[in-house]
Amino acid sequence: MTEMNGSIRSDIHQPIRDRWSPTVFADRPVEAEKIATLFEAARWAASSFNEQPWRFIVGVRGEDETFEDLVTCLAEGNALWARHAAFLVLTMAKTTYDLTGEVNRHAWHDVGLATGNLSIQAAAAGLAVHPMGGFSPERARELFVIPEEWEPVAMLAAGYEDEPENAPEGVTARLKSERSRHPLAELVFTGRWGESRPLT
Repeated sequence: MTEMNGSIRSDIHQPIRDRWSPTVFADRPVEAEKIATLFEAARWAASSFNEQPWRFIVGVRGEDETFEDLVTCLAEGNALWARHAAFLVLTMAKTTYDLTGEVNRHAWHDVGLATGNLSIQAAAAGLAVHPMGGFSPERARELFVIPEEWEPVAMLAAGYEDEPENAPEGVTARLKSERSRHPLAELVFTGRWGESRPLT
């Protein structure tokens, strides 16, 4: 283990180290096989009662109207750069259990697990994924006729990353630098709230 940013960093897998959220994407399509592997990775995420309460709407730039419809759901600041991604994804969570009909309060957590799998698979494949909360769930529901029991959760922009100097006009590129996270002492407790658990 090594010290980094005031915390302990163990030998985590390279795709986790590599994953980040750029705002500049190359004008290059992503191979259909690679896109399929991302959703296959998402499909194998864990979920409460194995309900798999996730669904995805995917739009590929230049291939269909879905991409442009997804762009119109984005907040203006996100649309400025995300419209240049190779494809966009809307993630959704089913808010009730198929098994019982009761409220599934773990659904958003499970969609997060699936999205995490997708993002790490993307990093392993040389792709980048940028999740976004800045979008209109109401517009997405209307455009894509999403059933009432399904909630739009987030949008993802994905593709091959490009150099910052190739940022579209009006877009300030995020520069890739050493990522920072809260130290483990602030995140992992034992006993009562705020009592840090030593991990070494």
